[in-house]
Amino acid sequence: MKFFRSRGRDGAGQTTESPLIRAMTLYQGGSYAEAEAESRAVAAARSGPRDDPYAPLALGMAALAANAQGRHAEAVAAYDGLLPEFGRILGAAHPQTLKLRSDRAQALSALARYAESEAECAALARIARRGAGPHMALLLAAARNGRIFALNGLGRHAEAETVAREALAAHGDRDRFRLVLLLGLARSLNGQGRHTEALAVAASADELRRGLPEGEGRSETGGVELAFATALFGLGRDAEARTLAATAHASCLAAFGPDHRRTAEARELLDRADTPERRHS
Repeated sequence: MKFFRSRGRDGAGQTTESPLIRAMTLYQGGSYAEAEAESRAVAAARSGPRDDPYAPLALGMAALAANAQGRHAEAVAAYDGLLPEFGRILGAAHPQTLKLRSDRAQALSALARYAESEAECAALARIARRGAGPHMALLLAAARNGRIFALNGLGRHAEAETVAREALAAHGDRDRFRLVLLLGLARSLNGQGRHTEALAVAASADELRRGLPEGEGRSETGGVELAFATALFGLGRDAEARTLAATAHASCLAAFGPDHRRTAEARELLDRADTPERRHS
């Protein structure tokens, strides 16, 4: 989005570079702790001028990195504090303000605050549909994904399936957003006990993931394995499921740390596999 572009033009027409480029590169490379530290350093360096947009943008980037490390409550608190600043400096309708709201909604789901997340994602989707351009398309894709996850969290799996299928029909690109939509669809099918269908969708997600450019699917680490494992457990294929759950847990632990919601989900699947009734079934 606008302030996160690598290069732009200043008032004199000279090329300038965003001070957040290094933090963004670190984040995209999966170095979340380093990205957070760099973002906080930028925020501290830009804290003087009251209307400098890079100070709150840097803190928003730090919150995003904290969320990626599993510090979801801390991220939500940071987003809550930043939203008024984004609105004051950039405006309520600015793409970066809307992105901050979207990032906050994703973090709410990680805290199991699904009803709040679903309502916010639905509101952001309505805004995105009224807009135009690449920023609104990205916002709509993120809002749909967030709403699918929240609906699944609320146990409204059939609604989640409908939203996921509509979103997949509208999103033809074979990119990370399509990957997360497929994972959301698999989650909704598993939630309805339709494990064979979920397994097929997980296979499609795996095929897509393998074809993505290196690093593009990093934020979804462990997601495909979790979709497979959940479906396999539902089909009674416990040994296969446990192997994949263990792989997912190890991958998530390395990528996000022990407190991330996906790491915890993988741990729950492993605990389920290791119950006496499952071990002797």
